[in-house]
Amino acid sequence: QVRLVESGGGLVQPGGSLRLSCAASGSIFSRAVNAWYRQAPGKERELVASIAVGGSTNYVDSVKGRFTISRDNAKNTVFLQMNSLKPEDTAVYYCNTQFRNFSWGQGTQVTVSS
Repeated sequence: QVRLVESGGGLVQPGGSLRLSCAASGSIFSRAVNAWYRQAPGKERELVASIAVGGSTNYVDSVKGRFTISRDNAKNTVFLQMNSLKPEDTAVYYCNTQFRNFSWGQGTQVTVSS
């Protein structure tokens, strides 16, 4: 069973930046399309960004131009660089594969507030 561990969240002012990291315990993660999701209070979990093994990326419209997903296949790790953060980005962020193949980790809280 692959274990996913997210980190890097925190409290940041609007316009600020954060870099999230997700470490997977199994190499199978590096052979899948990786993705970042987020869940705001009272809302469903949504896919924010995904990255294929070869590096092609996709983003939900609300984060295009502000967020960048990247991966290090050798280290079974995926990252999410978040710039120009807005209050509506406040959520718990999770990583998984594109098809949510693995059990969810604990997530990392991102709070954007002045």
